[in-house]
Amino acid sequence: MFYFVEEKSIVRTIWGDADVILLIFAGGAAEFAVNRAVDWLFYTGKLPADPIGRLFSTVKYAQEIVFMPYEKATSAINRMRAIHGGVEKSRGYQIPDWAYRDVLYMLIDYSERAFQLLHRPLTDPERGELFDTFLRVGEGMGVPDLPQTYADWQTDRQIHLDRDLAHSEFTDKLFQRYREELGDWRYGLLLQAQSLLVPQAVRQRLTLPDRPVLASMMWVYKLLERLQLRALTQRILLPPEYLHQVRALDQKTVTR
Repeated sequence: MFYFVEEKSIVRTIWGDADVILLIFAGGAAEFAVNRAVDWLFYTGKLPADPIGRLFSTVKYAQEIVFMPYEKATSAINRMRAIHGGVEKSRGYQIPDWAYRDVLYMLIDYSERAFQLLHRPLTDPERGELFDTFLRVGEGMGVPDLPQTYADWQTDRQIHLDRDLAHSEFTDKLFQRYREELGDWRYGLLLQAQSLLVPQAVRQRLTLPDRPVLASMMWVYKLLERLQLRALTQRILLPPEYLHQVRALDQKTVTR
């Protein structure tokens, strides 16, 4: 069977770990809110109306690409391209090319940052695997002017961060929705996780904790994981109505 992502790839390890996925989207939720193209999220109204539900629908597409055979993975990419094209047609103009690159760059960056926070830094070959996977996704989506190496991506990522971020009324509206959906104490935990994950350019445009308590608590998570008490951690930290969906994100992967 030929897969879009090789069965032993670190990308499967990252995107088969529910806790890592949640951190990827915690970081993305912060950066999305200050992206200059955030108004596109409000055009359809789907993300502001149901931010957690949109997380799961987005992950479904990502896991189809990462874990399904090549034909099904490319079909998922084509569906995403068609959905975005439909939104553009409805609104009457195109999502900027730079905004497509921003989203792709977020997925690369937060995949690496989240895995490092919970487990370990990626090796150089693993960074190459991660970059190559999302490069092929971007090419399948028809995104132009993509960097062709991880080093070039790092340079372009910083350019995009310096140019494409701004705090706006949409920023405040999104964070208010996060708070309403999560409740006060889980929202506070989200802010701490975001503070640990996001680049400085994002942190500067948001009010995130300067010294998140979560940083000194990561050893507790790693201990619970070693003791196979990860399910207990999820039960404590996650809204109960989403617990089953979060656990369903876990995929069996090859141990690296």
